[in-house]
Amino acid sequence: MIAARRTALGRPGGLHRSRRLEHLTAPIVLAALQDAQLDARAVEEIILGNTTAGGNPARLVGLAAGLRESVPALTVDRQCASGLDAILFAMRAVAMGEADVIVAGGAESVSTAPWRVAKPKNLFQTPRFIGLDSDDHDAFDASQTVAASEELARRLGITRDQQDNYALHSFLKAETAQAERRFVGEIVPLKIAGAEARDEHSVTPEIDDLAALGPLVPPDGTLTSGNTSALQDGAAMAVIVSERKHRELGAPRGLRLMASATEGVGPGEDARAPVAALQKLLKTSNGAIGGRIGLVELSEASAAQALALRNTFDLDDGELNPDGGAVARGYPLGASSAVSVVRLFTRLVRAATRPKQTFGAVTQGAVGGLGVAALFEAV
Repeated sequence: MIAARRTALGRPGGLHRSRRLEHLTAPIVLAALQDAQLDARAVEEIILGNTTAGGNPARLVGLAAGLRESVPALTVDRQCASGLDAILFAMRAVAMGEADVIVAGGAESVSTAPWRVAKPKNLFQTPRFIGLDSDDHDAFDASQTVAASEELARRLGITRDQQDNYALHSFLKAETAQAERRFVGEIVPLKIAGAEARDEHSVTPEIDDLAALGPLVPPDGTLTSGNTSALQDGAAMAVIVSERKHRELGAPRGLRLMASATEGVGPGEDARAPVAALQKLLKTSNGAIGGRIGLVELSEASAAQALALRNTFDLDDGELNPDGGAVARGYPLGASSAVSVVRLFTRLVRAATRPKQTFGAVTQGAVGGLGVAALFEAV
């Protein structure tokens, strides 16, 4: 992976409110290709993770980005792990010799996604819209996600105070990263405006404000709107090339895939899936990294999920989401894990002035009790 870029993340109806998915994503494809010093005509396939658009939006993105009409396009839907899966599919295809250049990632435009209508069960019912709220039992089922995180917190003894403190610290880390311009070179402004260069997350809260929020599962739940991740619009894309093309381009710095793993968990354990996937990954690759991973990026659905991961692997503050996580940044569904890959690329490849790290992992949970994890090496 020799290039990786993303948009700023925006609230539904906010920053990207009028941008269709292809218009949101095509500029990111072109920016990543420019970073890689490649023309759009060099691309041999595009793979995109998405959960809300329907059809094959990867094809629309490819055409909007000016890729050749003969370029195959594939859309992947493993819910919130879709973007990471798309990148892994691309890296495996290149490793198998099926292509020299593939662009892959994830994109989600909740603001412009088509609405779905439920078919009436009988002649006396009227059609109703299927949204993203808990009563609709949609793919992103808020009640299922919250219930799983509540169960995880209960089982592991993760308190409300711990979750609120994690959320506050995540906001502060994101604020510091923004102030120190760590997202420069990562975020592609889609037009000349300051808001286009930074994530449209909420203002950093006070701990008392977080403590005053009511539980999502009353009366004594521990999850609130302040310590869970909010839906966002956004896109993140990467350029994957073969070793031959890498040498031809002068061997630029990048990320090499070392191993990946996918793992399922039982009903109601969805929140534990990224932990299970990373555990499975480390069983097969621990010898290769010779000790600690060094860096883990997770687009968490809740602070409880992030704390479970941090505690399981004894990660310190600089090893898990060092520039803030999804609780602060937001959660663009199928693009979430691709954003994590771009963040990892920034930390391991783009950030040459920081202490050198060699290995990093991305892990992601998906509704349905599935986790996907990948280990990368900076080369």
